Amino acid sequence: MTALLEIRDVRAGYGDTGDVLHGIDLDVHEGEVVAVLGRNGVGKTTLVNTLMGLVRARAGSIRLEGRELVGEDAHEIARAGIAIVPQGRRIFARLTVEENLKLARRAVAGRPAEWTLDDVYELLPRLRERRRHRGNELSGGEQQMVAIGRALLANPKVLLFDEPSEGLAPRLVDLVTETIAGLRERGLSAIVVEQNLHVAVALADRVVIMTKGEVSYRATTREFRGDRATAQALLGVS
Repeated sequence: MTALLEIRDVRAGYGDTGDVLHGIDLDVHEGEVVAVLGRNGVGKTTLVNTLMGLVRARAGSIRLEGRELVGEDAHEIARAGIAIVPQGRRIFARLTVEENLKLARRAVAGRPAEWTLDDVYELLPRLRERRRHRGNELSGGEQQMVAIGRALLANPKVLLFDEPSEGLAPRLVDLVTETIAGLRERGLSAIVVEQNLHVAVALADRVVIMTKGEVSYRATTREFRGDRATAQALLGVS
């Protein structure tokens, strides 16, 4: 089966330093969620930023529905159909919830609308309640909901989550997990980069583990659940 997103032998890094990514190969199929795990510093965020065009790939291929994205600018990649829920949320603190969301909508003017503001409010009713509040008046969990809503309004074909549970209280982690799980039920295709193993396993169809800028392990989530030795060896967890 042809993958929706095909990543082949991708190498990337920063400035004049050496490569952080050393030949990444990864596929995401239609309606599939792939969890990318690994310890700090192995290149997970660099991978996400490279897929978005925020870091330039130095070699390799990134194809979305057959379209080559390597060499394209970030705004072109976003229009092609990749969106990100970034690490740390990064919403506009001085804008209201609704203003943050509407900015995302305008960014893809002219593309067929699969997600509308009302759709986001239906999925995330707390945002409707807080729509007049500024970003800096929201809790961490509410900010994460804004970041998810903003990404959905870009009508992505593939959604990238970079540490979606980071810095959240346990009950808010559960809320974010439930939200992403609900999107998965609606056919979401996504890559989820996570430190929280339980969140990743709850969401993903497949698991890959990165070490030193490479993918060193691949398995279905079911296989991974039964492979404690790998989790211990590569992630340092039991």
